[in-house]
This record gives sequence, structure tokens and C-alpha cells, in this order.
Amino acid sequence: MDLNQLIDELQEYITSIDDFSEKVEAINKIRKGISQVSPFQEEPTDCVLWVRQENVQANEYNPNHVASPEMTLLHTSIREDGYTMPIVTYDMRNGSREIVDGFHRNRVAREYPDIQQRVHGYLPVTTLNKPLDQRIAATIRHNRARGTHGIRPMSAIVMDLTRSGWTDERICQELGMDLDEVIRLKQITGLKEAFMNHEFSRSWEEFEKKYYPEE
Repeated sequence: MDLNQLIDELQEYITSIDDFSEKVEAINKIRKGISQVSPFQEEPTDCVLWVRQENVQANEYNPNHVASPEMTLLHTSIREDGYTMPIVTYDMRNGSREIVDGFHRNRVAREYPDIQQRVHGYLPVTTLNKPLDQRIAATIRHNRARGTHGIRPMSAIVMDLTRSGWTDERICQELGMDLDEVIRLKQITGLKEAFMNHEFSRSWEEFEKKYYPEE
């Protein structure tokens, strides 16, 4: 079949759908189908879908915050240039998606009526289906690459990853930290268990004396 003819038929088919949600669903299905045979299918941006806002929810581990002036600027950017970056999400397989990166891009579509009306209550999303610990790492990498991430909540995240079996070395490699930063964040928790498997110290006794001298 001639490619141009196939494109014309797809466009005619989509145009013929009167119901808006059905039209979006058809477009998403076509994009998924194309992505399945794409040489770039491993890249999340190869398949951008439009999902209802109520089906996209925040995660519980992202300490990143944007001040009011930056939120205003983000709204201006999306208003003037459109959504140039989709929201990275995890498909929870129950019709819902959890945000990995892009919480504030999500907020703009919800909180600013002009944007909400323009995108018809939908959000542009990509899919990153990884285990929770890897999604946490991905969120932090996105935030740190932009130069933003909360310090005290970050300490709790390091503790969670430690409890999940991550070594100090892996935390450094995956989150773009140096060892001193990991140690400082563990100290903030005030929990000795954060250091029990600390592979860089010569002995637990020396480490305990250094970081917990008064106990």
C-alpha cells in the first residue's frame, strides 16, 4: 500500500470520529502501534500519549519544589510555546499513572484555566515502567540535572534506598553524588542503621566513634 494513501486513510478515519475521548483513544492506539515497530521504541519519547488529568497522580517521594515566580514562568512557557516536554509517568496498569518527572508541568494544566481548556483536560505523557527504587532514582536525576532537589527529604530517600539494599557505591553512581554527600545525608537521618553496611569505612567501631562520639 502506498504510504501517502495509508496516511490519508488514517487521517480520514480520525476525522470521522465525533466523540472527543474516542478520537484521543484512537490516536493513542495508533501511536502505540507505531512505537511497537519503531527502532526507537526503548526511548520514552518515542510514544507520547494524551491521558486524562484525573488519571495522573503525584508520587510520594519527590521533594522538588518550584517557587511562585518559576511557576508563573512555566505557565508562560507552556502558554506561549505549548507542551514541548511531556510528563514522565509510570503506568500502574489500573488506568492510573504516577508521575516520575513533570509534576509542575502537570500542575500548570490543572491550575491554569487557559491551559486546561486548551488541552481539554488531558496531559501529554511518556511511560517509564521501572521498579519503584529505579523510579525514585530517575526522579532525583531529573531534579538534580536541573539543579533542584530538597536536602532533608533527600536524606529520607537515601535511607529508603539503603533499606532496599542499595550500597553507598550504587547510590553515588545512580544519583550522581559523591560519597561525602551520601554520608552527610545519612547523618541527617540520625539513624545508626544507615551505616551498618557502610562499605567504605574501615570498621564499624571507628565509624561509630567518628560520627556518634557522644553515645
